[in-house]
Amino acid sequence: MKHPYKLIALDMDGTLLMTDKSVHPDTIRDIELASEAGLHVVYSSGRAIPELLPYTSRLRTMRYGICMSGAVVYDFQEERSLFCKVIPRELVRRIVQAARKDDGMVHFLTETESVARRDQVTHMEDFHMGVYQPLFLEISRTVTDMLEEAEHYEGIPKVNIYFHSVEARQQAYEELKLLPLTFAFAEGASLEMTAQGVTKALGLWALVKHLGISMEETLAVGDANNDRAILEAAGFSVAMGNADREIQELCDAVTGDNDHNGAGEAIRRYGMGALL
Repeated sequence: MKHPYKLIALDMDGTLLMTDKSVHPDTIRDIELASEAGLHVVYSSGRAIPELLPYTSRLRTMRYGICMSGAVVYDFQEERSLFCKVIPRELVRRIVQAARKDDGMVHFLTETESVARRDQVTHMEDFHMGVYQPLFLEISRTVTDMLEEAEHYEGIPKVNIYFHSVEARQQAYEELKLLPLTFAFAEGASLEMTAQGVTKALGLWALVKHLGISMEETLAVGDANNDRAILEAAGFSVAMGNADREIQELCDAVTGDNDHNGAGEAIRRYGMGALL
């Protein structure tokens, strides 16, 4: 029987990664099996390229990444972007100004860097992001003023704000929501922003075009609302066992949770079922 899928897109947080942000050894095994069988297993993440690099050394067969929620598609083997869509500088300024009322932590994700304010990186638990602090301390470039930093770019692929409370996030969203941006409410009290029209599905479209395959030949796995577009666009969709109920209901299948190799189960059962 011919295998129907040629690409498997895996969300990171809540899907590929366990709660402690590590990758289950069995998941690594399953990714390698799929890669050996000729499938492209790719990242589908809100994270930027620098935030993925700590994982790429262990997941060597995952060549491509749909990064920054679809704003960038990256080839880790050739170390180059295949697709990039940015937020214009004038909108980046507006975002930074909206964060100031709560003194929210602004985070720039460029094609090559993770940039944040120096004094905020040392107490990320105040923004409900403490689990990410070691990663930020390892890979982020820190600056003293994010508004001043914004002037160095014509545009930025993704900007996040980490707030002290969900109420502060909602207030900022109300201020920004009419701007030509794509918004996602993320874990904790985070607000993620990309250019208008950017979704993980847009990144998937760009990648399948590059690889010369069809959307019907793709399988996507995710757990949260920012995965909705790619789950709806892919040829087959799988929700994690820890996914929001509405995400589980829209998908074709549900797998195990992220702490028990649910991603690997999805790869074996749905991505490779015809090959096993």
